[in-house]
Amino acid sequence: MENTTERTESIKEYYGRIIKSTKDLKTSACCAPQAFPLYVREVMSRINPEILDKFYGCGSPIPPDLCGRTVLDLGCGTGRDAYLVSKLVGEKGKVIGVDMNEAQLEVANRHLSSQMKNFGFSKPNIEFKKGYIENLKEIGIDDNSVDLVISNCVINLSPDKKAVFKEIFRALKPGGELYFSDVFAGRRVPVAFEADSVLLGECLAGALYIEDFRRMMRSLGCLDYRVKTKRRITLDNPDIAEKVGGIDFYSITVRIFKLDNLEDTCEDYGQIATYSGTIPNCPHEFALDDHHIFIAGKPMLVCGNTASMLENTRYAGYFKVTGDRTNHFGIFDCAPATTKADSEDAGVGGACC
Repeated sequence: MENTTERTESIKEYYGRIIKSTKDLKTSACCAPQAFPLYVREVMSRINPEILDKFYGCGSPIPPDLCGRTVLDLGCGTGRDAYLVSKLVGEKGKVIGVDMNEAQLEVANRHLSSQMKNFGFSKPNIEFKKGYIENLKEIGIDDNSVDLVISNCVINLSPDKKAVFKEIFRALKPGGELYFSDVFAGRRVPVAFEADSVLLGECLAGALYIEDFRRMMRSLGCLDYRVKTKRRITLDNPDIAEKVGGIDFYSITVRIFKLDNLEDTCEDYGQIATYSGTIPNCPHEFALDDHHIFIAGKPMLVCGNTASMLENTRYAGYFKVTGDRTNHFGIFDCAPATTKADSEDAGVGGACC
C-alpha cells in the first residue's frame, strides 16, 4: 500500500461495504471454526443474529474468571466478543469495544439496549468507541486501567503492530492479561501483498511471521508469551492459494501477562503449583497454555515464569505455589508442545516453557 491512510481505507471498504456477512469471505482465515466452552455457548445463544452474522474472527479469545473485571476489546467489530464478555464480567464489570469501522460499530450500538435487557442488566456495562488501536490514549484509555485486553483477528490488519502492543501494555494493569487470536505466518509475507485488498482484508497480507512476533515481544520487554491453541489455516480458494504460494498461515491464540519478573528461558527454582479447582467453569482443570494443564488437586513442578503467572495475576487466588526464587537449580526441563513431535507446530512456542 502507498501509505497508512490507503491501507486503512481499503480495510474499511472491505469490511464496511464489500463483505456483508461471513458468507462473503473468500477464505476461512477470518471465520475459523471456534470451540467455545458450554458456558460461553450459552451466552452466544442470547446474542442477536445480526451481530453474529457480521462478526469476523479466527479464534475464541475468551479466558475464564472475568466477573467484575474491566476488559478492552480491540477491533470489536459488531461486538460479538464484547457482548459475550459483557455478560461474563457482570453488571459490576466493564467492557470497552474499540473499532475504526463505523458500519460495524453501528450494528454493535443498535443492539445495545436489547442485549442489556436480554442479559438482565439494569444499565449498560459496555461502551463502543470509534478509534484506532494504535492510539488508545486518544480515545481515553488510561494507563494501567484494564484487567484484560482481547482481540480476535484484528492486529494483523494494523499498519503499525508494534504501536498496538505498546498501547496494550500501557493500558494493562500490572499483572493484567492480553489474550488474543490472530493470523500468523510461517515465513515473512511479502510487503507487496498489502496492495491486494482481498489478501489484506482476508487477514493474510498483514499476518506476522511467528519469529518476528517473538522478536517484537522481546523488544517490548515481554520475554515469555504462551501459545494457547494453534490451527493451520486451509486456503480453499484456488485463486488466493495461488497468490500466496507456499506460505503457511496459522490461527493462533496467545496469552501474555504484564509482568516484570519473567526470564527469557525456563529456570528451575524447585517450585510447585497446585490448582484448587475453583476458577469459575473450570472445576477439573485449567489450561494455562498448550502444555501447562493443571489438574485440580494435583501438585505440578513449574518454572519460575509459570509460577509468576499464577502468583501475580488474577489467577493467584486459585493456586497454591510452594517455593520462591531463593534456590536455583538450572534450566527447567520443559519445552512447549509446539517444539515436540508435531512438525506442523514446530518453532511456535513462547520464549519460555
